Amino acid sequence: MDGIEPYWWWFAAGLALAGLEMLVPGVYLVWLALAALATGVLVLAGDPPFLLQIVNFVFLSLIFAYSARRWVREKPIESSDPLLNNRAGRLVGSTAVVTTPLEGGQGRVRVGDGEWMASGPDSPEGARVRISGHIGGVLSVEPLELPPPA
Repeated sequence: MDGIEPYWWWFAAGLALAGLEMLVPGVYLVWLALAALATGVLVLAGDPPFLLQIVNFVFLSLIFAYSARRWVREKPIESSDPLLNNRAGRLVGSTAVVTTPLEGGQGRVRVGDGEWMASGPDSPEGARVRISGHIGGVLSVEPLELPPPA
């Protein structure tokens, strides 16, 4: 290839794909980058024909991608905060104040500085309730049992 050894092209392609991995969301180009770098090492060790280099790159890409997919499926990444993007899930267990009376099992409650749709037993406006769960964006509430005054 006009003075530049083929393995340098593979190393450059691998580094370019690794750089693109940082710009593109997802984790896919890194496996193509590893396949290109591995192909560069194989081309450096021996000088296979160009068609065999391409076939090697394609097969290594598939092997790396499917191996990574299987590995991630068997060993999922566990979050230190699984409710990070589940705002309603974070509210379970906290208390709220009924702002629109719960009649017929539906109403609205105030939690912090926001109001949420709620479902649960009938409760008057101003009653304190505990959030016991959620279905989508609707909070499931139950009456809060306060201890009797001493």
